[in-house]
Order: sequence, then structure tokens, then C-alpha cells
Amino acid sequence: MSSDASPTAIRSGRLAECATRLRIWWTMLAICLEERLAYRGDFILGTAMRFLPIVTQVFLWTAVFAATSRSDIAGYSKTDIVAYYLLTMVTRAFSSMPGLAGGVSRSIRDGSIKKYLVQPVDYVSFLLAARIAHKLVYYAVAILPFAVVFWICRSYFPPVPDAATIAAFVASLLLSFLLGFFMEATLGMLGFWVLEVSSIVFAYMLVQYLLSGHMFPIDMLAGIPTGIAGVDVADVVRWLPFEYTAYFPAAVWLGKVQGAELGRALAIEAAWVIVMAVACRIVWWRGTRRYSAYGG
Repeated sequence: MSSDASPTAIRSGRLAECATRLRIWWTMLAICLEERLAYRGDFILGTAMRFLPIVTQVFLWTAVFAATSRSDIAGYSKTDIVAYYLLTMVTRAFSSMPGLAGGVSRSIRDGSIKKYLVQPVDYVSFLLAARIAHKLVYYAVAILPFAVVFWICRSYFPPVPDAATIAAFVASLLLSFLLGFFMEATLGMLGFWVLEVSSIVFAYMLVQYLLSGHMFPIDMLAGIPTGIAGVDVADVVRWLPFEYTAYFPAAVWLGKVQGAELGRALAIEAAWVIVMAVACRIVWWRGTRRYSAYGG
């Protein structure tokens, strides 16, 4: 046998293993897509209802600007605010993971998660495939309503940005999806240590709603002191990952983040994705080693 036969065999084995993993993952994605399409009516109704909060936000900020003589608040005019909330709605559609943390903790509690410990299916990969399927079906249903809403409100938006900004916006959306997924999956896996995580998830959702920019642009927190010299509340919020799940992509499209600051912010968002992905894997690894299965 030639001297390079062993390394070649090893490489061939690794390629075969990677191909097998990809086939398994693709099969999981296909199954999850079929599952999401099984209840199309309920899914379409739920998707349509997600557009209603935008109406209340438009009325709210119209009233706010009507009650003040200022033409802008923290650099946002009334038209900017409407455009901002429409864009955060898009971001939230990527980063929100309804039912993920609760579903993971429920699987741990009732013992159904044990099948992923004995079958050649990686649980985190399965969850990711399920969420990708959910988003694909969601946008297949929501693309027309989104297009109609954005066309009606087109006068609120500035001119379409350049190609580099659009690319940065798309990258920020994809990273927000991964960040939201790993954060909520990690929360759900706390069920290995606590019986019920609903209170933890509720506290997380409250903090995330306030600090992500979904309630108001983070720029509005600038100038509010923290008691630390030279540091305001907006600075503290920007040290956290939450802004990347709502505020940041919208700010990119509106030109609030540009140049070197944009590149730095994208790098920070990618770093947060890596941190949360590693944290998710560590929690899964440690949790499964102390897990005792219950249920049928």
C-alpha cells in the first residue's frame, strides 16, 4: 500500500461523513417544511395579525409628534419613525423565535428529548432546520402583505441605499436570525437545571423588547446618564446583543450606521452569534450529561 493511502482514506471518510450529515440536515429541513405547511390556514391568519401592531405604532408616534413642536426626536422625523418601525418589523420576523425556548424546555421536562440522545440526529441542528423551515414558510406567506404595506408607506422611506448598504442590511438580518435562534435555544436548555423556564423566558422577552429597539430607537437613550463618567444608557445597551435583533438592521437601511462604524458593528454582531452558538453547545453538552429522562 502506498504511503499516502492512509491520509487519502481518512480524507475520503471525512468527506463521506460530511455528505451524510448534509443529507440528514436536508431531510430534517424538508420534514419541517411539510410540518409547517400542514396548517396553512392558521399560519396565514397568524401572519396577517402580525401587521396590526404597526397601525398602533403609526398612530402613537403621530400623536407624539403632534404634541410637540419639534420636527425630530433623537434625529428621527415622523417619517423616519414610521420607516423605522416597518423595518424593525422585518428584523423581528427574522430574529423572533416564538415557542422555541418553551418547546425545548417542555421536551426536556416530558422526556421526549431523549430520542435525540439515542438517534444519529443532532438536536441543535434539528432545531435550526425547524426554524429555517418556519421562516421560509412565513415569508412565502408574508411577502405579499409586506410588499403592499411597504408600497403604501413608500413616501416615508428615504431613497434606496447603495448596493454595499443593502448587502450589509441583508447580512445583519441573517445574523439576527442566528443570534435570536441561539439565544432562545440556550434559554430553553436551562430546563436541564430548572423545572420551569417560563418565568425566565418572560423576563428575557421583556428585557429584549425594551433594549432591542423594538419599542423605540436606541438613539433615544443617548444622553441619559448612568452615573459612570462619559457613559450613558445608550452606551450600555450597545454593549449587549439585543440591539441586533431589531434596531441595528433598521438603522443600517436608514443610514444611521455608516462607514467604519458599520463594519465594526457587523463584526460585533457576528462575534455575538459565535459566542451564543458556543454557549448553546456548552449548555447542551453539560445538560445532557446530567439528564435523567422521564415520560414516555
